[in-house]
Amino acid sequence: MMRGPITRKDFLRTLGMGAAALLCADPVLAFSKGNRHGDKDIRGKIFKGDAPEVLPKWSIEAFHYTTNGKEVQCQVCPNRCLLAPGDRSICRSRVNIGGKLYSLAYGNPCAVHVDPIEKKPLNHFYPGTAIFSIATTGCNFRCLNCQNWEISQKRPEDVRHGDLFPEEVVRAAKGKDTLSVAYTYSEAITYYEYMYDTARLASGEGLKNVLVSNGYINKGPLLNLCKYLDGANINLKSFDDGVYRCLNGGTLAPVLNTFKTLHQEGVWFEMTTLLVPTYVDDREMVKRMVGWILDELGPDYPLHFLRFFPQYRLTRLPPTPIQTLEEFRELAMGEGIHYVYLGNTPGHEGCNTYCHNCKKVLIERKGYLLPKMNIRKGRCTFCNTAIPGRWAS
Repeated sequence: MMRGPITRKDFLRTLGMGAAALLCADPVLAFSKGNRHGDKDIRGKIFKGDAPEVLPKWSIEAFHYTTNGKEVQCQVCPNRCLLAPGDRSICRSRVNIGGKLYSLAYGNPCAVHVDPIEKKPLNHFYPGTAIFSIATTGCNFRCLNCQNWEISQKRPEDVRHGDLFPEEVVRAAKGKDTLSVAYTYSEAITYYEYMYDTARLASGEGLKNVLVSNGYINKGPLLNLCKYLDGANINLKSFDDGVYRCLNGGTLAPVLNTFKTLHQEGVWFEMTTLLVPTYVDDREMVKRMVGWILDELGPDYPLHFLRFFPQYRLTRLPPTPIQTLEEFRELAMGEGIHYVYLGNTPGHEGCNTYCHNCKKVLIERKGYLLPKMNIRKGRCTFCNTAIPGRWAS
């Protein structure tokens, strides 16, 4: 059995096949130039002429766009979709009707749940509390490893959904005795207007707001949202632009800018990296990523390494070896990040929170249960060190 991070070449050798055989079986991996793996750029394209003829009741004029005659250009995310009348955006949620840009994802969530905050995952944001979670369809990425492709890669009209407008979200969240509202599951940036209006009302009612996102958003819309944002978990999908293009359908730089903006605006966030074998398990890449985090953001924002399991369009890959996650956790902590967690590894000691000063267990986690909590008013109960995060008083 091969142990630790493996190269793409070694992985193919373990399967007993060459690259050409794999390519014939999986056209997603057609070789091209310009990225680490040689895989093709999978960034999405505009859907020409796919807008509905009549705007549904859950539509709203978009907040961030420019016009040029009859064409409109969305300014929410770095895709900056340029749409002629009747076109639909890459995220499938925005359309040009009559020279105006409309969002079709407003007040029509396809997923509504009450979750433990640790599911986001957020380990330093009011641990043990419940969070009211909503999502509509749509995503501005095309991740081959997507966990929620049934909603992220669909149009709003293609899935079952209910009516739940911003004021109703706030009322429902308070009725469920939750502390926060999460914009999650698919890609919250694609339902920006719905999220923004809900977050504004929720903040006014004393609720916290949490963004769970790929971080692919332009600075202007993000700054507006930060006025009402309390926490976030942002996926740092790799630290290689070529991997972003061929695995996720995006680019790296805008995501790094999102981290810097959240840091500057004082929004608490945690980072999540899914260790996809042969794509995101390169030790030198992870070391560069950790170095950037320390240089630009500091040591206190938690980093979560998640175990990959084969699904969607990457069913040919094996799960991430536990040893790989353990090695990268040791690497990141050895370089100086104070809090590094392992995800999709229930019962592993890497799920617990340890004081970065005295190293004792602050929070023990058994799944989403917290049998031990040794933090009081944001401080370690053993050595009184202040623990970075957001804690109940």
